[in-house]
Amino acid sequence: MLIQSLATTFAVGSWPRLRPLGSGQAKRLSHRFTGYVPHAADATLACALAGSLFFASPMLASAAEPKASTYVGPAVTVMKATKTCFTDSIDIAGILVPKEEIFVRPEREGLQISRVLVESGETVTSGDILARLTPPEGQGGGTIAVESPGAGVVGRVSAVVGTPTSFQAPPLFQIIAKGEIELLAEVSTKIISQLSPGQPAKVKVMGIGVLPGRVRFVSPTVDAATQLGSARIFIGDDKRLRIGTFGRASIVAGESCGVAIPLSAVLYGPIGAIVEVVRDKRIETRKVTIGLLSEGVVEVREGLSEGDMVVSRAGAFLREGDPVRPVIADEPVRKQ
Repeated sequence: MLIQSLATTFAVGSWPRLRPLGSGQAKRLSHRFTGYVPHAADATLACALAGSLFFASPMLASAAEPKASTYVGPAVTVMKATKTCFTDSIDIAGILVPKEEIFVRPEREGLQISRVLVESGETVTSGDILARLTPPEGQGGGTIAVESPGAGVVGRVSAVVGTPTSFQAPPLFQIIAKGEIELLAEVSTKIISQLSPGQPAKVKVMGIGVLPGRVRFVSPTVDAATQLGSARIFIGDDKRLRIGTFGRASIVAGESCGVAIPLSAVLYGPIGAIVEVVRDKRIETRKVTIGLLSEGVVEVREGLSEGDMVVSRAGAFLREGDPVRPVIADEPVRKQ
């Protein structure tokens, strides 16, 4: 560079001293400076340039060096641990049956069915006439009325006009007492031990939807061969329900309230379940005890406190003490 050349040429100690010169020295200097005769002003300028370059050189060197960057760690999405109540539910399946059935039979055999006055699905009250019977030909006596012994909905009708009555034949009528329906399910010994009368339930019936119910009856015994016991879930007298329809019940067996985090935040290792917590922008690994699970959210019974910031999607690449940039879920990552 030109400035550097000047600084080199006019550096202190290289400036020609003003003293008599021999002819050979004069010739060499005249060849070097080619007609140039130094003056005092030129010497002053040269010294100023040399001094400015001396002080500017450290600044130029520092500007040329790359600036050291401070590593702040990768961005991780975090969520706050919150207090949530979880429901412990048990799912069972079965078919719809009457809560109570009333079977109507003839008073004696050999009578002929002359009229049938009700059909399946009709609502009856106690004392309503369901059919009329007449004695066989040649036998005296008048028409006999078959009455309903209780209120309810007529279920199955076996009475056919013109046929004789018999004690060996099916009942003439089946009446669903008060029209009340429930779900009958056969369940394993493990499940039946968790059921008890009064537990609330939600019953999903095909073609209808979800209806409220409750556990009414739990069998005190199980079948020795199948190891199954029966449970009945009371639904009610909804007229849309049909006997024999398939249904599923979700029974609330218990409730627990505790700290909740996303299931994706839980990792499993040799020591069990762990969760990565961000504290002071560094990773802390916590061993936790997992409880109930519901719709992608898990209960943490031990190891976390409400308000802890956990890595919402834990990754095996994070380690204890790693620096990170926490980003609250649903907020954009800020570039640095």
